Amino acid sequence: MRKGKLAAALLLAAVALFAASTSVFANGAKETSSSTSGKKLIAIFTASLDNPFFVTMMNTAKAEAERLGYDTMTASHNDSVDTQNQLFDTAIARHAAAIILDNAGADASIAAIQKAANAGIPTFCVDREINAKGIAKAQIVSNNFQGATLGATYFAQLMGQKGNYVELTGKDSDTNAHVRSEGYHSILDKFPDMKMVAQQTANWDQNQAFSVMQTILQAHPEINGVICGNDTMAVGAEAALLAANRPDVIVVGLDGSPDAAASILKGQMKATVLQPIVQLSINAVDEADQYLKSGSTGKPEKQTVNCTLITKDNAADLNNFVLSGS
Repeated sequence: MRKGKLAAALLLAAVALFAASTSVFANGAKETSSSTSGKKLIAIFTASLDNPFFVTMMNTAKAEAERLGYDTMTASHNDSVDTQNQLFDTAIARHAAAIILDNAGADASIAAIQKAANAGIPTFCVDREINAKGIAKAQIVSNNFQGATLGATYFAQLMGQKGNYVELTGKDSDTNAHVRSEGYHSILDKFPDMKMVAQQTANWDQNQAFSVMQTILQAHPEINGVICGNDTMAVGAEAALLAANRPDVIVVGLDGSPDAAASILKGQMKATVLQPIVQLSINAVDEADQYLKSGSTGKPEKQTVNCTLITKDNAADLNNFVLSGS
């Protein structure tokens, strides 16, 4: 079976597999577990489930783990380090065999991963790296720099390599935010007639991006484009621009989300860059399974998978972070 079809099948299976009991942490984060049956347990922790990217990561990893015969525990830490620490403590107390993690901070997550390692529980990072080597058994991420250069090159082309633009950046604690910004500027700074008039974080959040974009528009009504570190911010920025009757402003994001694809097909956002989160999640679970069976993943700790530019030409082929034929 081709990888694209396998990924789509896993996503469909995840919907059926997600029925479970829940417990709620103090800040509202939910933990979900499949029924215990004496099988080994894989814990899957990710960021806010308000973002379809993280929902897809969780559901894909869950479906793959259960396909391989594991019980699962899934939860969102909502980018709270305290909640993530609680989740790790719970996983340790439940003698999890492995943890699949989209972390709450490149530095702040190191201690929890080390604590799990000390308890004999390996962690496999997906999407977000940590600023340490030799603690996690794998760090499997999109090639964020490569993906950012794809988006920036197309953005510059759409802008005619001139004009004023804005950059919305992600969480400062997330390595991806810095890498993507560096990737953007490795391209955009080559064009002397392109001027960045504002650069501001919206913390990966759609509502914050809407508010930030409104404020920037008041100060810089002359802008011609907005390039964003992820799609949730791009969708928020686009909404603010449409509310201000500025459909002429070019908006480009990064993730390959369903919302971004829909916006592109409507002629609103102009492009996004697909992060292959389905494949990353499957790879993480498969490597955890390999490690638990043999003591080695057989691969280097740090692994990257290239991204794909999504425009009006292929947005219709994008379905839940899977591009048909890829």
